[in-house]
Amino acid sequence: MDVLGIDVGKNDLHAELLQGESSARKSVSNSEKGFAQLASWLHNRGVDELHVCLEATGVYSEAIAEFLADSGYIVSVVNPGQIKAFGKSELIRTKTDRVDAGVIARFCRATHPGPWKPASPEMRVFRALIRRRETLTNMIVQERNRLEAAATKEVQRSIKAVLKTLEDELAQVNKALDDHLKNHPDLRELIDKIDTIPGYGAVTAMKVVAETNGFRVCNSAKELVAYAGLNPSLYESGTIRRRGSISKIGNASLRKALYFAALAAASHSAYFRPFVVRLRAAGKRPKVIITALMRKLLVLAFTLFRTGRVFDAAYAA
Repeated sequence: MDVLGIDVGKNDLHAELLQGESSARKSVSNSEKGFAQLASWLHNRGVDELHVCLEATGVYSEAIAEFLADSGYIVSVVNPGQIKAFGKSELIRTKTDRVDAGVIARFCRATHPGPWKPASPEMRVFRALIRRRETLTNMIVQERNRLEAAATKEVQRSIKAVLKTLEDELAQVNKALDDHLKNHPDLRELIDKIDTIPGYGAVTAMKVVAETNGFRVCNSAKELVAYAGLNPSLYESGTIRRRGSISKIGNASLRKALYFAALAAASHSAYFRPFVVRLRAAGKRPKVIITALMRKLLVLAFTLFRTGRVFDAAYAA
């Protein structure tokens, strides 16, 4: 089987194809046009069975991964830390996009990472709407802040006009989200279950479901915590062994949603209060407590998805 390693950037994709003992390189834009050029290049090189490997880089890697999976290829989306460690094992000292693509390809050939599970068409639409909603919400907040600082009536008029447009667009996106959930009751049911967990709200539940592909992006709670970048980093050298801060190698949008849910849970949830008190008594800093709550909230949501149950406050926090 041929192997393709792709180094994903915001604007460009750098690929290295391994076919037996030979290799070839190709660079294209990270766009639909670039995807088509890459597919044509693979076809021209006689590629049939192909294992593609790329690093998990959030929104930048999703589109190409889905395109290649839809094309019938095996796609693996791996933690960047794994690629970095593999590169060190090869004593790679040069870091360029082309070099990184080769490292990813050789990592794929050597380790045979498991296949990535692309989101369903309905989940892709849902995820896009949720992300657009957040973008519009952020833009509205920015414009409202500008309105408060506006010094002239003409500037105020301009900002109010932009705000009206943004608010109208947000209303349209909210309606599209509502219609989408009505057409997919299983998705609506999952969001409602997650919303029963203290700290979550309907919007946070939707964000978490969207960013985890309905909790199908990972096979276990441990993998999901790592996917969110909430797993602690570990340093070992000789007799020294210490746990550091969270890795942050993961889905930043998912972490952001869980962060605000954890703040709400820490401040207002009677269910989580014993857990917070216990950590405070152990001398844990506020930031550590919030991170622990983020992990617990994510694992609880994953548990409800797996069991099909709703949240029960009788469970020990």
